[in-house]
Amino acid sequence: MEKKGFYWSEEREPHFDRRKEILEKHPEVRELYGIDKGLKYKSLGLVIFQLASAPFIAELAWYWYLPIAYVIGASVSHTIFLAVHELSHDLAFKKKSYNNWLAIITNIPIVAPYAISFKTYHLKHHWEQGDEKNDTDLPTEGEAKTFSGSIMKLLWATNQILFYAFRPMFVHKIKLEKWHYINIVFQLVAISAYTYFVGVGALIYLLVSIFMAGSLHPLAGHFISEHYVFKEDQETYSYYGPLNKFALNVGYHNEHHDFPTIPGTRLPKLKKMAPDFYDHLFAHKSWTNVIYQFITNPNIGLHSRVKRNR
Repeated sequence: MEKKGFYWSEEREPHFDRRKEILEKHPEVRELYGIDKGLKYKSLGLVIFQLASAPFIAELAWYWYLPIAYVIGASVSHTIFLAVHELSHDLAFKKKSYNNWLAIITNIPIVAPYAISFKTYHLKHHWEQGDEKNDTDLPTEGEAKTFSGSIMKLLWATNQILFYAFRPMFVHKIKLEKWHYINIVFQLVAISAYTYFVGVGALIYLLVSIFMAGSLHPLAGHFISEHYVFKEDQETYSYYGPLNKFALNVGYHNEHHDFPTIPGTRLPKLKKMAPDFYDHLFAHKSWTNVIYQFITNPNIGLHSRVKRNR
């Protein structure tokens, strides 16, 4: 029977204490801190590829267009999401403003100006994980009650990108500051110019790719796999499979939450340095299976999250 209420914890999110314990036992982990010098090239390469390919794919017949949008467009869009995620932790440059500018540029193929707002919300997710007022990664009570049962969970999973995009505005409104406005203005100018020069068809392809990237797509399985409770007494879950190559190692999610200042490229080294802290934890083997289990398993649903009100 599907869980009817959230898990509640009176304890602090688990990563703070584990980080301290790991550093005490494995101080060499500090050597992994720092920037990923290759991140700026990956980010810009993804942006150029997506923007340059869109007008050509937009002209294809639907029987080519849709498979390409799903296999290539959605995969590239999702990796762009994850590049912005890395940049939200200032992992491309030492100077924060450079990371912000690169995130704003990387934002272009995602159409909506979200990079800086994502950074604001995502850092709250890290430091206040499970806080029902500040962690907008958590489904709302109304959301969990409405999308109960396999058919409704399928509908939610198909449209999960929309919930991640709009939920924060209803749960926890933030005050817009300088960088938010820069992001909005830059994006409006960039996407208007892009559409003017290459056509509406390319813009529609970008939107289709984005929707598919956050829908029933293997890479989108990481949204569910990271914090939905698949095993009692565990709040965060990692995935060590091959899709990490396309996901900038976001699958190393316990490792990432323990040390968000370590770039994704070095998270496998973290796991090897501290196997006594990670090898015993339950880890997912397939993001596709995560989506399937979420939809079909009556014991897993939107209530399968840990909340705390402290």
